[in-house]
Formats: sequence, C-alpha cells, structure tokens
Amino acid sequence: MAKLISLMHISFDGFAATPKGEMDWITHDQKIFEHVSKYISKVETGIYGPRTFQMMESHWPGVLKNAQSGELESKHARWYQSAKKIVCSRTLKHLENKEAGLINANLEEEIRKLKQQSGKDLMVFGSPRLTQSLARLDLFDEYVINVNPILLGGGIRMFEDLPRIKLDLVSATSFGSGVVGFHYKRQL
Repeated sequence: MAKLISLMHISFDGFAATPKGEMDWITHDQKIFEHVSKYISKVETGIYGPRTFQMMESHWPGVLKNAQSGELESKHARWYQSAKKIVCSRTLKHLENKEAGLINANLEEEIRKLKQQSGKDLMVFGSPRLTQSLARLDLFDEYVINVNPILLGGGIRMFEDLPRIKLDLVSATSFGSGVVGFHYKRQL
C-alpha cells in the first residue's frame, strides 16, 4: 500500500500561509529544493487543494519552456508533467486540466482507495486546509515539514483540532538559511 505524505513549509509559529493565503515568506533555495526533491522522486501522485493546484498549474508547465530554468526546476517540472494529479475540493465540479482527477465527496474513502491502488507514494503539496482535513482523518503516514525562521503572527495553520497522533522523527536537516527540515512518520 502506498504512503500518504504531507509536504509543507511553515513559519516558526506554525502557519502555512498568511491570512490572505500568501506564501512569499517561504525560504526556498537550492539546498532546500534538493532536500525536498529526494522525497518527491518517490511519489507518483500529487494531491492538491484547489488554490495550490491553481498555483502549480500556473507555474510548472511554463518552466519547461523557459531556457533560464535550472536543472532541479526542470526536473521537477518534468515530474509534475508526468505525475498523476488529484484535486480535492467540496466546491469544484470540474477542472480545466482534463488529465487531473477531482475528489469532491467521500474524501476519506477516495484517499484510502488511492493508497490501495497506487504503486508509489502519494504526496499532498502544501494545501493547509486539505492537510487539516486529512490529518483529522488520520490518513497521513509521513510528514515532511520545513520550518522557516519567521513569525507570521497569524494566518492559516497547518494543524488545527486534531486527534492525538504519535510520530517518530526520521530525520532533521538544518540549512544555512535558518530553515529546518523535519521528516516524521506515524507511529504504528
């Protein structure tokens, strides 16, 4: 069975976005990109909330057309192009990208099916509200969290109103930028 992994960048005070959803405070340099890429390379399906999917769709397809794109950026753009994409939304009824799947009901059942059917892991990219919903359902097997050296003082939290779930630390990596990357897996 495939694992469901959360990949999130958060502030030191636990926010994944500002109150308006802005993420311009995230430190994302070459070393952090390399670090995150090693997790993404094991994933065949990206799962997104509607806003995060819209951001991905507006960015990654253009990277391959840009001669200025770096090697890691191009590699991720190729991964994004070939990956299965699932968008979870209670309000959307269809997607412009006909290759992406849409889950708009029975979230727990549909994610459990994906975990059963997938040959490789599934990753939720950002999408703090979706992450909250999936964490409340105790569906995550692992968390990859990059804690940024900033206090936002408010915004959209990564975690809120969760059941108690014990985790084991797999690794912690500190970067020169002050970001610390944590990899946790759920205790069985």
